Amino acid sequence: MAPPSAHALVEAMRGLGYTLWSAVADIIDNSIAAGARSVRVDFQWDGPGSWIRVTDDGHGMGEAELTQAMRAGARNPLAIRDATDLGRFGLGLKTASFSQCRRLSVGSRRAGLPAAFRVWDLDDIATHDEWRLVTEPMPSSVPLLQPIQDMPQGTIVLWEKLDRVVATDAEAGDARAEDAFLAQIARAERHLAMIFHRYLEAPSNPLHVLINGAGPQNRLRGWDPFMEAHPATSRTPEERLRYGQVEVRVQGFILPHRDRLDERASELGGGPEGWVSQQGFYVYRNRRLLVPGDWLGLGHPRRWAKEDAYRLARLRLDIPNSADAAWQIDVRKSTAAPPRPLRGRLTDLADRVRADARRVFLHRGSYGPRAPSPNLQRAWTAFERRDGMAYRIDRAHPAVARVLAEPGRSTDAVEAMLRVIEETVPVHRIWIDTAERDGLAPTGFSATPSDEVRSVAEALFNDFTTRMGLSDDSARALLMRTEPFNSFPDLVASFGTRTAGKP
Repeated sequence: MAPPSAHALVEAMRGLGYTLWSAVADIIDNSIAAGARSVRVDFQWDGPGSWIRVTDDGHGMGEAELTQAMRAGARNPLAIRDATDLGRFGLGLKTASFSQCRRLSVGSRRAGLPAAFRVWDLDDIATHDEWRLVTEPMPSSVPLLQPIQDMPQGTIVLWEKLDRVVATDAEAGDARAEDAFLAQIARAERHLAMIFHRYLEAPSNPLHVLINGAGPQNRLRGWDPFMEAHPATSRTPEERLRYGQVEVRVQGFILPHRDRLDERASELGGGPEGWVSQQGFYVYRNRRLLVPGDWLGLGHPRRWAKEDAYRLARLRLDIPNSADAAWQIDVRKSTAAPPRPLRGRLTDLADRVRADARRVFLHRGSYGPRAPSPNLQRAWTAFERRDGMAYRIDRAHPAVARVLAEPGRSTDAVEAMLRVIEETVPVHRIWIDTAERDGLAPTGFSATPSDEVRSVAEALFNDFTTRMGLSDDSARALLMRTEPFNSFPDLVASFGTRTAGKP
């Protein structure tokens, strides 16, 4: 026999790459698996004495069950599990906790039984190089675990000695260290709202997650990556794909352009990482989000890079836990790789969603998922040259044509001005600013005062009816085919008093 060193192994388990928020999510997974309907997460700043506690009202554990749960590798990942089970390796409680703290205390109570306690202290393991599982909480932990004594059932997971969260030399009065701690709490809230949104916003019997308090204001609200409730969101039909005995479901969503969103909706839609980073597949297992936006290595990295043009493309992909091995789900439940037989169809679906998302993005959200009207008169045209794409102002656009045709005006001077504008469009600067600032200011008059929009549109309308001799109806129809006034149908409809066909 060659048993591993307890101290060496436990320190190695600390390096699996958890963040604070992914570690807390792993603990909540256990709460959901235990049938909890309410989970409370408390973060307490106290310098080196800071702690984090997760309390749930699940079915709890007795002495033997708790001992088994505290074992590293408490279950065989190849064993058949309940279809709603969110675990796999039997490591989550330990690896997630050890990644953040040096003392893990768990108090649990099954209905009708006394509370049971178990403690892993990594400093104690390091001293003796033995797996010493303590059966009573440390004196300093007793008040923090006390609530379990008053609960009919449930579990408390307590993290102390937060050496991976709080610097060991930080003092309780260190404002900078406290701000950093609070920033991690805010990041954890956003992450949990994303990972568990289908539990939090379930139409019946939703999961309640409370952050630092028990009031309604402390309840976490789910973040829907697909903005399903927004009228401008479009979607593809849901498809069911089979691989062996496993069925997965996939559906694409094209989110509304920023021009269709108010400031709050635009901020929320970007999610924890921002609009560009959040594009791609969202892989769920039993409604729990594993991968929050990724192209899953479906093609060449350059072609499938996360680019601004595809920021509105998101696809929901549901897999059962029986597919864990085939999809290469890791210990942290943060990566997934589709089986080879499914990659072709997933690539086709993603291509379709990306193409639609790109069209909506380029057309400033005015056309939804469908192609724009072929009669729409655009201000800019794009064409391909040998050295790349180029952009020209369309001389046929009514606002441009009006200036070029005006009597007494130097056409050559106007053409020279247009060519200077065309040759100096700061394409690279726009691209960099868009990437760095996660978007540009709205255009197409969407952020322009209504009086100014009316003034510009009315000048064109009057030109159509006086210089061109169009009827009011014809002028309105032409204006509605002219970018960007096609986005203001009510304004255009208000112009003119004459009836169609009369001069």
